[in-house]
Amino acid sequence: MRIRTAGVIAAAGLLMLGVAACGGSGEPAATPSKDKGNGKLVLWTDPTRAPVLKPFAEAFGKENGVTVEVKEISENQQQTFITASQQGSGPDIMVGAHDWIGNMVQNGAIDPVQLTAEQKAAFHPNAIKAVTFNGQIYGAPYAMENVALIRNTDLVPTAPATIEDLIKTGKDLKAAKKVQEILCVPFGAAGDVYHTYPLFSAAGGSLFGTTASGDPDPSKVTVNTPESIAALEKMKALGEKGEGAIKTSIGNENGIPSFVQKKCAFLISGPWSMNDVKKAGFGYDISAVPGFAAGGQAKPFLGVQAFYVASKGKSKVLAQEFVANYVTNKDVAMALYKADPRPAALTAAADAVKSLDPNAEKFVQAGANGIPMPAIPAMGAIWGPMANAEVAVVKGGDAKTAAEAATKAITAEINK
Repeated sequence: MRIRTAGVIAAAGLLMLGVAACGGSGEPAATPSKDKGNGKLVLWTDPTRAPVLKPFAEAFGKENGVTVEVKEISENQQQTFITASQQGSGPDIMVGAHDWIGNMVQNGAIDPVQLTAEQKAAFHPNAIKAVTFNGQIYGAPYAMENVALIRNTDLVPTAPATIEDLIKTGKDLKAAKKVQEILCVPFGAAGDVYHTYPLFSAAGGSLFGTTASGDPDPSKVTVNTPESIAALEKMKALGEKGEGAIKTSIGNENGIPSFVQKKCAFLISGPWSMNDVKKAGFGYDISAVPGFAAGGQAKPFLGVQAFYVASKGKSKVLAQEFVANYVTNKDVAMALYKADPRPAALTAAADAVKSLDPNAEKFVQAGANGIPMPAIPAMGAIWGPMANAEVAVVKGGDAKTAAEAATKAITAEINK
């Protein structure tokens, strides 16, 4: 993704006038923190967001009389952070995905973030739900993401109402030699649980049961329930020995390019694909992934990007203020959106984005029925075995056998 930093310096200048104002709250700016820790605030993030955050970090540092260092971590951000935290060499603030939370909490790497009721109300409810773990808020969310159905409107003017409608349209277009593939959904030789989850969930499949409070329950793996086995049967029917809509030959490396090159009229992907789609030169639209005619609604995973306060940081008071009272500002949210155009979690920023980019709101609407990706540590045990199960059925294997093998592997990993 290309980094666009235009306007960031100007925004940082504006923030200097009211550096800690909560986004749109109307409250007076917070006074600079008197607890300056060790006089330095260290923030870790990825290479895309680092250049955007630096001007805001510098403004915060000047306001509080401290040095703020923004460090790029290019690979394995979560594990690098946890390891450094345990060694006492980690940052004060970490930026990353919400599904890291369970593992980071389990490893004692992050503290809850102190947001007021007014601040919490300023965010999209799904964003707050995603960063809530064991009843506590562990991150300040700034962006949301989910997959949707992106279609070539030159070929398909109207969104399909069901998966069956999508398959029929794709097959008709393929028969007419207008496309080469019925559907482009990144799957690949190794499988892709994330991109196919809307299809699996629409067919009644699930990964975990829930606790009394509605959170995912790692003691209740549901991959081999009758409903999930039936969902895998549906995926088998869409696979290489069935309709040919899900294929191991289409993965992350060629899914988006195939759509852009008009090799398929339908693509299941997220906001990260839009820079390429916009340049393709044909009409497009974004809608929710449809459900099956005789099934429920598709439920994509909802992902949230957030700022976290490191529990072993050397400037924890400053870190809390930066995360809770500074990056929740609309100007920061807008700058981050411009660098990486994913729907903003802050409602005021999301409203401002609507006029700039209607696609962002369409992705939010497409994720209205989505579920936050489970943030429990046990989710890490799901990816490999579940992907293996999906590859097996897509290639024509028995759904019950695949589900049982996945469940056995998942349970063994959880119980280690």
